[in-house]
Amino acid sequence: MSENDNLQHADGKKEVESTETTPTQPTEIEMNAAEAEVNNDLDEGSVIEIVETEAESIVKSEDDDVEETPETEAPKDDLVDEIEASNAEDAEDESNAERHEVEEKDYHAMTMVELTAEMGRLLKTHKIQTISKHVNEIKGEFNAKFSELLDEKKEEFIEDGGNEIDFYYTNDTKKQFNSYYKEYKQTINVYYKEREQNLKQNLDNRLQIIEDIKGLLSVEENMGTTYKTFKELQEKWRNAGPIPRDKYNTAWNTYHHHVERFYDFLHLNNDLRDMDFKHNYDQKLKIIERAEELAEDENTNRSFRELQVLHKLWKEELGPVGKEHREIIWERFSNATKLIHDKRQAYYADMDKAHEKNLERKEEIIAQITALAEDKGNSHSAWQKKIKEIEALRDAFFKAGKVPLKVNESTWAKFKSAVRTFNRGKNSFYKDLKKDQYDNLKKKKDLIQIAEDNKDSDDFATVTPLMKKIQNEWKTIGHVPRRDSDKIWKQFKAACNHYFDKMHTERKAQDQHLYDAFDKKVKLLDELKTLELTEDPKADITILQDKIAEWKAIGYVPQNKRYIDGKFYKAIDDKFDKLKMDKSKLEMIKFESKLENLADSDDTRLLDNEQNFIRKRITEIKSEINQLENNLQFFSNVKSDNPLVKDVHKNIANHKKELDTWKAKLSKVRGMYS
Repeated sequence: MSENDNLQHADGKKEVESTETTPTQPTEIEMNAAEAEVNNDLDEGSVIEIVETEAESIVKSEDDDVEETPETEAPKDDLVDEIEASNAEDAEDESNAERHEVEEKDYHAMTMVELTAEMGRLLKTHKIQTISKHVNEIKGEFNAKFSELLDEKKEEFIEDGGNEIDFYYTNDTKKQFNSYYKEYKQTINVYYKEREQNLKQNLDNRLQIIEDIKGLLSVEENMGTTYKTFKELQEKWRNAGPIPRDKYNTAWNTYHHHVERFYDFLHLNNDLRDMDFKHNYDQKLKIIERAEELAEDENTNRSFRELQVLHKLWKEELGPVGKEHREIIWERFSNATKLIHDKRQAYYADMDKAHEKNLERKEEIIAQITALAEDKGNSHSAWQKKIKEIEALRDAFFKAGKVPLKVNESTWAKFKSAVRTFNRGKNSFYKDLKKDQYDNLKKKKDLIQIAEDNKDSDDFATVTPLMKKIQNEWKTIGHVPRRDSDKIWKQFKAACNHYFDKMHTERKAQDQHLYDAFDKKVKLLDELKTLELTEDPKADITILQDKIAEWKAIGYVPQNKRYIDGKFYKAIDDKFDKLKMDKSKLEMIKFESKLENLADSDDTRLLDNEQNFIRKRITEIKSEINQLENNLQFFSNVKSDNPLVKDVHKNIANHKKELDTWKAKLSKVRGMYS
């Protein structure tokens, strides 16, 4: 039996192992590095593509041209097949480790803008050979979404009276996406052209190395020198670079076969051979222990990815072990591999269940879209509400996750059909609405004509009511086509503004004396605000009264400027409040100032309102005094110097004093009438 009968290949043959004794063989540190490498494994849900390669298992003996096959063939193992096929693919591309660093994203849930941005990001941040799978997924999702948009635009075009043969639509997002995809195709084509040449050359180099190893068997020289040459050839093999995947297993099988023949040729030097066997045995135990640890890892994709690396190390870096260990360690490694395989199969079974739930959710969303499509809205607001609901459902559909592959296309077709039906109903409604909008446009243009015909009129008494009337009519007319809305509003507004500006300018010229009075009052108000009072209350009162008299002497201001009178009398009250004098007297002085202001008003209702307010306040104070006097009856047996009794008497006195002030104010108001 061959020394490597227990290591199985993707083609069903067992692997022929090589040996290594130099420090370049995988040490424990290198094994840890391999572990670190696979932390950049495939994301959950990704599937390793199984590439079938029919490796040539027949190798020729140097001496006799007779086909050699292993004495025993193990049954084909699906998982090892998959691992070998994937490692063969990896061997063709040295950057494969980087490929798995590309983050998996849910492209189905992205918008066209987001997909375009993601395409640009991939081109900018990753090597071109690592993103093919992602680019193809993004392209598929983008084309599906753009196709849906294209259908909508086409229907709108035809319903607006366009001829289907004349339809064309694109947008900036589509143009940018096409630019990115063109860049990708050009770059990847250049890469594959260069790589094809490199792979062919590397294969030629490896075949020559095999020939050189075969040649060692016929060299007649010192065994130590021959062994050194053999190790140098192994190092050249290790650094020879990637080769075509379909030649990978054949090349490795042939290489291992002749490495094994060299060890047979070396059997006289048992020390060298035993040292290699022991080293390989120790390293393979470490690989087995790591595989058994991976069997406990819950992240099945990560464990499978690292298992690939372990199989690659077992096959490519390590040579044979002693015959007494071969079947035992391979069986142990195979058992750990099977455990990982079983967990991975269970993981995909759970994923299938999740995809079924996603399918249920998407079918619910499609049913909701269908229901909205059947609900015929009869107003713009109702349709706008439904449009927002459809947008929310579309987002929910894209974010619902993947469905089973066998129903993916049919589910997408049902979704597009439901959305298309809704859009047809929406377009039909707005087509009818556009007819109404064109009627409204004509009505508003008629009002614009009236406004422009009268905008230069000097007959303000006649035209002003007309302009106000057409402004009100404008508000009652419904929507017009969006493309005309701003334009006609600006025309109408300009004509109306022209008229009213002209009217206000002429009226202002007639009432210039009122505007001059306003300017004087503004100046006087500013002076009052900065006025510093003296310590003599009588002198300060005289000053403030003079200010009031000066204010009245200025006269009237324009109707829309009369607010300044309120500001002035408020400022006067603020100054009075700062005088150091009896509060009741001060209150009467302020009140007299207020009455003079009311008397100057043409509105007699202001004086009536003031009189009614004072009467009401007098009634309230009298009621409060009566209540306090009634409260005193509860203290009939309490001494007069009791704090509570004294407080009640004090409140009664204050209320009576306040009552006298309000009575005096009432008398002043009555005097104003006469």
